Amino acid sequence: MTKTAQEIALMAESGRLLASVFGYLDRLDLLGLSTLQVNDLVEKYIVDTLEARPASKGQYGFAYAMNTSRNEVVCHGVPSASDILRDGDLVNFDITLEKNGYIADSSKTYLLGSVSEAGRKLVDVTYEAMCKGIEAVRPGARLGDIGHAIERHARAHGYSVVREYCGHGIGRDMHEPPEVLHWGKANTGLTLREGMTFTIEPMLNLGKADVRTLADGWTVVTCDRSLSAQFEHTVAVTRDGVRVLTLRPDEQRLGA
Repeated sequence: MTKTAQEIALMAESGRLLASVFGYLDRLDLLGLSTLQVNDLVEKYIVDTLEARPASKGQYGFAYAMNTSRNEVVCHGVPSASDILRDGDLVNFDITLEKNGYIADSSKTYLLGSVSEAGRKLVDVTYEAMCKGIEAVRPGARLGDIGHAIERHARAHGYSVVREYCGHGIGRDMHEPPEVLHWGKANTGLTLREGMTFTIEPMLNLGKADVRTLADGWTVVTCDRSLSAQFEHTVAVTRDGVRVLTLRPDEQRLGA
């Protein structure tokens, strides 16, 4: 479950490359593109420019390099030529990347054009909730501390936390122990130790927490069709705190 310093260094390199993928997305004019077009651009960038592997492609039979989850889609959205990104949309891009045998996993919710104030606030609070979870990570802390910090922040702003999906250990495999819940009680659960690596990836809904999976077997949506947002990072427990392995250049304050 814990990784050596050398393994974490390799994961950090995968994380650095994955952060650059989001930098690439930041520079794209996304309006009017289909989510399949974005997927294809990202796959080409990972393979040709970064000489890495999109780890989601082929995982559990998934055919694409990324998940594209728009508006009421909570997670696992499937790229499609008919799913066009439009003014006012929220869209989460969830991407995994493997380099030298180690995987990094991260996601970011983008605001496209003139997003409603309610949508903007949801995205801001979801990012803040992820940060609260990251700040709870240190040796001797408990997994429940992460979920408690996230849920408390979400509820303080009137949002619900999706319970069906959680963070996870990561390394050579995309999904390893432990499960990292985004809700829970402080001072409960597994004790964190130096060398653990896992994702923190809360999904917050503007309405109720209830979700359902569509007929494609992948796409998860809010039952009440309310907006949903998500952010995700891969982190490592360090001797005296936490290191965000997928840190983007605009997020240096998370690097403590």
